[in-house]
Amino acid sequence: METEQTAEDVFHLLSDEIRVDILREVARARYDEIPIVTPGLSFSELYGRVDVDNTSKFSYHLGELTGTFLRKHEDRYRFTHAGEQMVRFILAENYLHPSDFQAIETDGSCLQCGTAALQAVPHDQYFMIQCTACESPAFTYKLTPAQVRGHTGTDLIDTVIWEQASDFLKMRQDVCPDCAGNMETEIRDLSGEPEAERLPTSLVTLSECQQCLRFMSVPITHAAAYHPESIVFHWKRGLDILATGVWEFHENLHTEQWTADHVDGPTGSYKVEFQHDSSSLRLYLDETAVVTKSERVRGKDHSASRS
Repeated sequence: METEQTAEDVFHLLSDEIRVDILREVARARYDEIPIVTPGLSFSELYGRVDVDNTSKFSYHLGELTGTFLRKHEDRYRFTHAGEQMVRFILAENYLHPSDFQAIETDGSCLQCGTAALQAVPHDQYFMIQCTACESPAFTYKLTPAQVRGHTGTDLIDTVIWEQASDFLKMRQDVCPDCAGNMETEIRDLSGEPEAERLPTSLVTLSECQQCLRFMSVPITHAAAYHPESIVFHWKRGLDILATGVWEFHENLHTEQWTADHVDGPTGSYKVEFQHDSSSLRLYLDETAVVTKSERVRGKDHSASRS
């Protein structure tokens, strides 16, 4: 029975430059050929692409990678899932410090003070939307060196928006956007907590991956906005939820166009309502932020349709 490797064992395999070069060449060969079915590289093909003294030395390093980062099938070498993830990380040089960028003005308002004076700034290797009025952070998200190298200005902000939209859609299905493990979400009322005193709502969702511990917390309204009913409702009224930054949702809380309340009944424990002119969408959620019922209210007579 094969002994299970530890994280220390796995990362130690990458301590030699020859092994890192082998992974790079497998990726580059696949990119050069762009086949529908990746054939992989044979021993001799790989050896010809890597700068190494002799075949014995090359064979040793290739053998160390095989099983963890590479798999061998019919005398050809391809990536394992770990090798695929690791080589992308290496090629993008995402192990480096992201370059700083100049502050970028952006739409939206501060979650705390409601002022529409936001800018995107680098902060401790993260992307942060900061309020220039009260200096509070309005939103913080991951940022990679490749992201900053490949995009500038508002294009950089757009990459963050698409990243966060993709992440929220996955988390709605209890899938961790980083490791694809199980994501568990709960709704928490922060009433009475010091950090909630300046917020327009005390109801937030807390989502945490049970494997890699990825964590995210947003107002319950913002999490519910990514439900399909909400996406369609807002799309028909000129707002593309998936192409809008979470920080741009904050204004709807301050104007009370988006509201969240406790409810008691068979439909759920919480109600989120999105209002637009004389129409509104109501979503009822249970304690784990799962939508149990939707209700559209149209016109001044408040006639409703339910699903």
